[in-house]
Amino acid sequence: MIVLPPRPILIALALMVVAFALIPMTGDKYWIKLITRMFALGIFAMSLDFLVGYTGLVSFGHAAFFGIAGYTLHLISPENQAPNLAWVLPVSVFASAIMALLIGALSVRTHGIYFIMVTLAFAQMLFFLFHDSNIAGGSDGAFIYNKPVFTILNWTVFDLGNRYALYFLSLLSMMTLYLLLTVVLASPFGAVIQGIKVNEHRMRALGYNTYYYKLISFVIAGAIGGYAGFLFACIDGFVSPELLGWRESGLALVMVILGGVGTLFGPVLGAITLLGAEEIFRDRSLVGPLANYWQVLMGVFVIIVVLFLRGGLGGQLLQFVRRKKEQGL
Repeated sequence: MIVLPPRPILIALALMVVAFALIPMTGDKYWIKLITRMFALGIFAMSLDFLVGYTGLVSFGHAAFFGIAGYTLHLISPENQAPNLAWVLPVSVFASAIMALLIGALSVRTHGIYFIMVTLAFAQMLFFLFHDSNIAGGSDGAFIYNKPVFTILNWTVFDLGNRYALYFLSLLSMMTLYLLLTVVLASPFGAVIQGIKVNEHRMRALGYNTYYYKLISFVIAGAIGGYAGFLFACIDGFVSPELLGWRESGLALVMVILGGVGTLFGPVLGAITLLGAEEIFRDRSLVGPLANYWQVLMGVFVIIVVLFLRGGLGGQLLQFVRRKKEQGL
């Protein structure tokens, strides 16, 4: 059985999607790009929540798959023409999935803090591979001059070099992947990985090979994280080693915690809130001279949310709806 959020939250999310769909009508390039980044990072955070919130695997190297997809797009794209989305997208996501399979095959044998450190180590190895070599521009990164286009029989259906096409593809992707993960979690496979999070020893006693279930979950999360990285590379038209670094992995974890671990829709809210708060704190017209210390303000904001909003934004929404339901409202 597919379990969606309570109806009031579902309606609120639907209204939010409608509002986002109207944003391009403003024609404001800056806001269109910013919100497209929110969508891509929302997908990234959602993929990590699938791992952390439902499988119980806290990864601090999830950015490895985010960055690999972006670099793959750069490396396989022709220099003088736009690549066809029909093949560069699957190849980029497949590269992330294969990397997740290789890293996960070793990482999921460990537990707790050891798993965190192993995933971090693998991600940092990839970071330094691209940072200290000339594979794709080294520490300077590399530009993606020609954004992918989707063509059928020489007819261009849409061009990701067009900000509107990229915006709506990102929005549609976020909605589709949310529904896909919801279906996965409602399946027998989803029930097993959630059981592993609660009590792995009991799941083993029931006859499940928990190693393979955790590995498959790790690969699914890595592939979706790679999809987010592909979109992010298209947004900026640039890839750099920082996409694979610990800071990007930490940012994804902050989004998950801010939005609500194990809520799936919460990390999307976390991504939107985090980037929105950053924009507010950097705006001198709103915060005055404190804009020079926007990173401090961000830190204080995250601490306040963690301390006073238990369960994150998504968790608070769920609790609010439950309380109203109990009161008969």
